[in-house]
Amino acid sequence: MDGGQILLSYIKVWVILLLLSATFPNSKLAAKNTEQDKKRKLAAENSGISIDCGADEDYTDRETGISYKTDKDFISTGKNKVVAPEYNLTTLYYGKMVNSLRIFPEGERNCYTLKPIQGKNQNYYVRAFFRYGNYDSKNQTQIKFDLYIGVNYWATVEETFENKYWINYDIIHYSVTDTIYVCLVNTGFGVPFISGLDLLFMNDSSYRSMNGSLLRRVQADLGGEVSLGTIRYPDDVYARIWQLDVSLTDSVSNISTEAITNIDIQGSDNRCRLPVEVLRTAVQPRNGLKSLSYTYTSPYKENFTPEFLVFFHFAEIEQIAGGKLREFTITLNGLKYGLFTLEYLKPLTIGPYKLQDQEGLVRFSIDASSDLPPILNAFEIFELLPLHDSPTNQTDVDAIMAIKEAYKINRGDWQGDPCLPRTTWTGLQCNNDNPPRIISLNLSSSQLSGNIAVSLLNLTSIKSLDLSNNELTGTVPEAFAQLPNLTILYLSRNKLTGAVPYSLKEKSKSRQLQLSLDGNPDLCKLDTCEKKQGSFPVPVIASVISVSVLLLLSIITIFWRLKRGRLNVPLSSSVGLSLSLKSKNQPFTYTEIVSITNNFQTIIGEGGFGKVYLGNLNDGRQVAVKLLSQSSRQGYKEFLAEKIAQIC
Repeated sequence: MDGGQILLSYIKVWVILLLLSATFPNSKLAAKNTEQDKKRKLAAENSGISIDCGADEDYTDRETGISYKTDKDFISTGKNKVVAPEYNLTTLYYGKMVNSLRIFPEGERNCYTLKPIQGKNQNYYVRAFFRYGNYDSKNQTQIKFDLYIGVNYWATVEETFENKYWINYDIIHYSVTDTIYVCLVNTGFGVPFISGLDLLFMNDSSYRSMNGSLLRRVQADLGGEVSLGTIRYPDDVYARIWQLDVSLTDSVSNISTEAITNIDIQGSDNRCRLPVEVLRTAVQPRNGLKSLSYTYTSPYKENFTPEFLVFFHFAEIEQIAGGKLREFTITLNGLKYGLFTLEYLKPLTIGPYKLQDQEGLVRFSIDASSDLPPILNAFEIFELLPLHDSPTNQTDVDAIMAIKEAYKINRGDWQGDPCLPRTTWTGLQCNNDNPPRIISLNLSSSQLSGNIAVSLLNLTSIKSLDLSNNELTGTVPEAFAQLPNLTILYLSRNKLTGAVPYSLKEKSKSRQLQLSLDGNPDLCKLDTCEKKQGSFPVPVIASVISVSVLLLLSIITIFWRLKRGRLNVPLSSSVGLSLSLKSKNQPFTYTEIVSITNNFQTIIGEGGFGKVYLGNLNDGRQVAVKLLSQSSRQGYKEFLAEKIAQIC
């Protein structure tokens, strides 16, 4: 075996070891992940975010076990306040959360940014608490503002100093984005405020509607201590606030079995995951009566027919002699359902029933079909909230967030969705598409510094971009010419250098683009500058190859060219790894290449065809990008031939 074959053998072993070293850790990680799957799943079921919006430090409430966070990581505007001393409460199950608040005296809208680990396309239970508590000692008789979930209206909050307690608004929200915004919008009737905010992951529960969100209208726990008003139970995975003071017609006989602990709440019939405390109490009709009834009236909305979801919750908590069973039917808005039978200590959830009513009414009766009167432990009524507006196009959102981060932009109204609700961010204009697109961005006189951010090139619907009167440096990206709708580009009074790209000058000359470049003393606008500066030509041909593979291929190619007279065996068959070493040869757009190379920032080599630049793919891999230069003495076909020689 000669020296050439020995070297090839070493290279082969080196490549195999390289591939195996990447494979083994992944295998170990997969095994480790398998062992932890159940733990992660269990934790995810109960994970959520609870915020005490006026707290100065994180704490855990002793009564509920809920861990509250301050809101400093969720919002950057507003001021912390506490209620007046005479309003201070030590209410069971709510802790000190309702004794503090955050107010927002500035800005039309202020938004909390919630990023649950489960991400988009999931169901979440969101609850907001509000308590004025006369924090400003002004005895205000009416404070009114709007509450939004994402870009859609949720509710109008109305508070007064006369309310000694608090109000809360609950919504089950199906989020189509990874980030959920809860926004308070000033409508001119006092300073908006908030006391607390909960977000709980609901997994694949029965509380689900992909056509909109669900507003909680009634959540009644029947048969308990009415004087308490509302209650939340420590073992309720959704931390629901149950109403104890809901009265049914003809129901005065309460059934309570506090001693019972073995109600089967883990069974499949407990689809809504009710805590056992809810099922330990129930109501039944007055003596001799055989029916329970109730009517709910939704707040009136003109030219709107509300849609409801109704859940009924039962558990037989009385031991009935003689083998008798409790049987009944349910009549809901005139439609009859059943026959239903209860078994001892086994929960039964019936529903959800979907219904519409032009008057916004929900009427039901539960009627006995046996000698035993009907009972009802709990029921829930939700109203569908249509989501008329869609959040801003996600690509645009990612781009503008990256721009905000790159330039450290700190504007009070740059929070929440860029285009909605009510108003856009300062300096932005959006169109009326659904979803909206960003079509104009004005960052003039904004104290921007550094290179022109490549994220600007991802605003593909933009028509007008003004970056004038800043401290921007570096070159002008040629990729601006690739933005199909861009008609205005103002870059004047900066510190840009290099040559103005030929394609931008051509679009300006043809009046397709209003291009302003004055006030950049080191920026060359002449055609001769391109050759001097070696600017990036068109067409651009980029070959993206992983750096480790490129280095290995270079060694093999050089050795093969030196030894091909002595070695009559094809390189691919000698190494036996041609398929493993081939580049995926993935095509990229020019805008993507600009982003990958951070506007061609780092040169790692140069040859007869042009320069080679360092880049980074989204998955973290480093790549080399070679661009064909117009000044190259070698042609397009030779460039392609070299690329084929490198990857084959």
